[in-house]
Amino acid sequence: MSFLGLATLIRRGGRIAEPAPVAPPLFPGAEVFGGSVQVRFINAGGCNDCPAEVSAAFGPVYDVERYGVRLTPSPRHADVLVITGAVTRNMAEPLRRTIEATPTPRFVIAVGDCALTGGIFADGYGLAGLVSDFVHVDLEVPGSPPAPDAIVRALRRMTGR
Repeated sequence: MSFLGLATLIRRGGRIAEPAPVAPPLFPGAEVFGGSVQVRFINAGGCNDCPAEVSAAFGPVYDVERYGVRLTPSPRHADVLVITGAVTRNMAEPLRRTIEATPTPRFVIAVGDCALTGGIFADGYGLAGLVSDFVHVDLEVPGSPPAPDAIVRALRRMTGR
């Protein structure tokens, strides 16, 4: 099939995607972002199940970017911090520095049971604490690991879209 034939098929078929679910209520205070947020993702420790689910939320199936959520490599440009895992001793200082570098107003979403309760690492010698020990957590996404649609719902609360 030639490129022209493929382009004709695409034009004729149009966009084929499921309609977006009903928008969740906007998180109080998130209206300052105007419906679009920059997210800095931080893996503070843990088993790496939750980061895989966050990656899936930004992937083509769940496509959280269509709701105005974008990843940013710099905490200086971030509106929202998405943090997974219990905070290890090695990540305590980098997490503190990232939090300090993020401008206010900022919102923090703690993803996964490890970030919220320590999970299976709660009694571990390498644990410095929970995410809430280092920064105020605005939204919690429980689960071990949480489903990508739960992560998408939490992020949509930041944009209202």
